[in-house]
Amino acid sequence: MSNRRLAPMRLYTLSKRHFVLVFVVFFVCFGLTVFIGIAGPNVIETSVARTDVNNSLKLKPFNLSSPPLSTYNQQLWLTCVVELDQPDVSLKKNVTMIVKVLGVVKDGSTPYVNNQVHNRTRLLSCSQKCSEIIVVHLGYLNYTQYNIFVSFEDLNKLTYIQNITFTWKTYNPTFSQVEIWFRFVFVVLTFMVTCLFAHSLRKFSMRDWGIEQKWMSILLPLLLLYNDPFFPLSFLVNSWFPGMLDDLFQSLFLCALLLFWLCVYHGIRVQGERKCLTFYLPKFFIVGLLWLASVTLGIWQTVNEVHDPTYQYRVDTGNFQGMKIFFLVVATTYVLYLLFLIVRACSELRNMPYVDLRLKFLTALTFVVLVISIVILYLRFGAQVLQDNFVAELSTHYQNSAEFLSFYGLLNFYLYTLAFVYSPSKNALYESQLKDNPAFSMLNDSDDDVIYGSDYEEMPLQNGQAIRAKYKEESDSD
Repeated sequence: MSNRRLAPMRLYTLSKRHFVLVFVVFFVCFGLTVFIGIAGPNVIETSVARTDVNNSLKLKPFNLSSPPLSTYNQQLWLTCVVELDQPDVSLKKNVTMIVKVLGVVKDGSTPYVNNQVHNRTRLLSCSQKCSEIIVVHLGYLNYTQYNIFVSFEDLNKLTYIQNITFTWKTYNPTFSQVEIWFRFVFVVLTFMVTCLFAHSLRKFSMRDWGIEQKWMSILLPLLLLYNDPFFPLSFLVNSWFPGMLDDLFQSLFLCALLLFWLCVYHGIRVQGERKCLTFYLPKFFIVGLLWLASVTLGIWQTVNEVHDPTYQYRVDTGNFQGMKIFFLVVATTYVLYLLFLIVRACSELRNMPYVDLRLKFLTALTFVVLVISIVILYLRFGAQVLQDNFVAELSTHYQNSAEFLSFYGLLNFYLYTLAFVYSPSKNALYESQLKDNPAFSMLNDSDDDVIYGSDYEEMPLQNGQAIRAKYKEESDSD
């Protein structure tokens, strides 16, 4: 243990009633966000392009015109579903798909998008009902309308096709406006919380900050980026760059949060100097691999879609399965390492009230957040979350605004709650003069005083009164 004074936390002064109130406020804020999302618009807007087919049309391309589009539609998907006239047929067949994408400009001309015809092979999988095939995905919209020609070379061999249903999917413009406003609200709230947290620590040297306080000073600015103050640029600039920037910010914040959990659960046991080679390097290595895999996959998809709207890394990348296995192995390693640190911290620090309180609160709140996240994922994707094909279809499975707002609200309110309990209280400077280090001062206090805070104004100690008088004189002079 180090003998230097640590900046106190509001966590030390909270009573049982205050702890209950903190969790109640967290759930109320999160629930309010979810209810607003439920009352909000659907995320995805769909329109059917073509629903019937006959034998004479199987070899001819389908000429499909998209509905009128604006920048508030954000992205465009064209999907198709093959319907069989024999529902008991089970089928798996590779189908060659030829796609030509044309943009419609104001003067009525239709220039090529990417100046080429795209040839892709897709797996047609049918078991009572055929799976949906994503024909085209445009990550940003340069035109107000698109004409897409689609033809299938191998469907003429199948005599039991009844219909081919093409469906356009775009973001609902009303949802886009809701997203802009909620991101703006979260950006403003995060900026205010960051400023208040920094202001509360201004009287303490950074060397005296606890490891949670140091990490909060990193996570709060990253949360600001996670909420993406540059998001409105995607509606002003016809480019893939704002979207990729948003993905980069999200992956950066989420991986920093994973690193925060590792460092806190390990660092809370290791007081004093934490060596970079033995303490930080293994954690940065594990989380860095997760970040590198997610960013590489995202940039890979974005760059290829710019050149080829029919590109999908899930079906067009031979190494996708290898990358998926790599990601799962690293993620499993992270979970096992985190569980090891949690178990060891709980076993070693359970008899140290101050540190034990920090450990219990972080574990309880984080457990609540993880459980809610898992529930949201299951409600959103169901059993598909375990299937291979869910990855390429994540963006088209939002059903309402609640599924979007729940994640943003959950992570924002989680960080706001941690910032509140880790920030020094109003009289923190005065209290820190009475207690140089919580790990040592608790030896002279009862468990109730240590955990729930003692009332310094009722202390009979003469030196306590002298320090309090000195503190008040300094406050008056300020």
